[in-house]
Amino acid sequence: MTAAAPHAISSRMMPSDWAQLLLLSLIWGGSFFLTGIAVKGLPVLTLVAVRVFVAALVLWAVVWARGTRIPRAPAIWGMFLVMGALNNAIPFMLIAWGQRSIPSGLASILNATTPLFTVLVSAALLADERASAQKFAGVLMGLAGVAVMMGLDTIAGHGHALLPQLAVLGAALSYAFAGAFGRRFGRMGLDPILAAAGMVTGSSVMMIPAALALDGWPQGVAATYWLAAVTIGVVGTGLAYVMYFRILARAGATNISLVTFLVPVSAILLGWLFLGEVLGPAHVIGMVMIALGLILIDGRLIRWPRR
Repeated sequence: MTAAAPHAISSRMMPSDWAQLLLLSLIWGGSFFLTGIAVKGLPVLTLVAVRVFVAALVLWAVVWARGTRIPRAPAIWGMFLVMGALNNAIPFMLIAWGQRSIPSGLASILNATTPLFTVLVSAALLADERASAQKFAGVLMGLAGVAVMMGLDTIAGHGHALLPQLAVLGAALSYAFAGAFGRRFGRMGLDPILAAAGMVTGSSVMMIPAALALDGWPQGVAATYWLAAVTIGVVGTGLAYVMYFRILARAGATNISLVTFLVPVSAILLGWLFLGEVLGPAHVIGMVMIALGLILIDGRLIRWPRR
């Protein structure tokens, strides 16, 4: 979720900030790993419903502990519903469905294209977010990496179906639209933890009835799969949002964007260590090209020698 920092921020990363950033990347990388486990035993809609409902409980507990005033305006709750769809329900479903057929590491690499789509969506929808030539070059480089990765993977015959990969890219696009829409909360001065709680509540309102109507109540599901789903909700969504906004408030949006580079590393290592997932040369080449695209968009490594 993209949101404005709640108060003044610093551009300098302290050692504690780096430690929290690495931990956040491990948590989000672990979410791909746990999703890869959960989808083996739970239907997609049920998994997402459990994830967002549990995350809502965690975040509302934080809101209550902080004594934050809860808005009652119907317009704000309508915005929570839209944000819940764009930033949770749609991407979580697409990623979970995709991970039924592709490794968690590959899903995390494809999800790392979110900043590429964010540049395009922001340039198209936000008047104050015009993209520079360097950012567009980064987008082209990153998308070329996706094309190379998918094309070489198909030629090599590794068996990773195209539609699941496109589904994860669709999730990245949905995140990009959520980032553009979510700027409204920053302009309204809404507490970001409250906004996150309202957002996952909105997605819960959508996902729970859908899961019960279409999946029913799953029978005979092993405790391992339920535990994976609940852990994604508690740690990978609820607590991860709290940590995200804490780092954002201390170090700024530019610094926290570094997590984009780190999440695939965590997901790939966890998938390799515990799920026996192995990525081919095509995925490595694609990941490097996507990383180069993100470096161009971020710009700091390019500006550093000049300083």
